This record gives sequence, structure tokens and C-alpha cells, in this order.
Amino acid sequence: MSMTDPIADFLTRIRNSIGARREKASIPASKLKLRIAEILKQEGYIRDYRLVEDNRQGILEIELKYDDQHRSAIEGLRRMSKPGQRHYVGKNELPKVRNGLGVAILTTSRGVLTDKEARRQSVGGEVVCAVW
Repeated sequence: MSMTDPIADFLTRIRNSIGARREKASIPASKLKLRIAEILKQEGYIRDYRLVEDNRQGILEIELKYDDQHRSAIEGLRRMSKPGQRHYVGKNELPKVRNGLGVAILTTSRGVLTDKEARRQSVGGEVVCAVW
């Protein structure tokens, strides 16, 4: 089955796993998805991730993070740039998600960065998604 937007599928699988109160989400892996998972871990939205090798592209297992009342650390995920309508921003137009309480993930000429890191490095790029 061909997929037109693998990043939207990645975010939807995480969203669905949170809704079902699962401990893990299994997603077909790619370099971009691995980097997004790394950022989510650094920002404290997921507990951990690991790449499980198979004979194809690999499977990315994401261990979701919950608090004592079993509420997810991720309140929301939103795909910003889509295949049909890309969303590019300059270094002076970088978005703030929920007044700085969330994080925007961008692809830039210097790699995949958070909005805070892109501000620090003074670069713009394509806004892939927002997490809060």
C-alpha cells in the first residue's frame, strides 16, 4: 500500500495509541521519523524509542509517557506542512506553539530542529508538525 503522507501517519498512530491508552506505538521507520522521535524524547513527550530491525525498513517502537493519573504527556499533535500545501517560514517567522509551552518541529538546511533551536541558530525551514 502506498502512503502519500508518512509523517501524518506517524502522528496519527501516536495519537491513536494515546487514545487507546497503549504503552507503545509501532510505526514503520524512516530517518525523519527517527529524528522526530529523538526530539520528542529530548523534549519529554515520550519515554523512549527504539528501532527494531526487520527485513524491510525497520519498525520504530515509541514508548509513550503517562503521569500518575494515566494522562499522556502529549496533549496534542498537529501536522502543519502537508504534501499538498507546504508551510515554510523564515527565521523571523518561526512559530511559538501554545506561547512556548509546546514545540514546533522543522526541517531546515541544518537538519531537523525544534523551533527554539532554529531561533538559536537563526534559520528557517519547513514546519513539519507541532506538539503540545
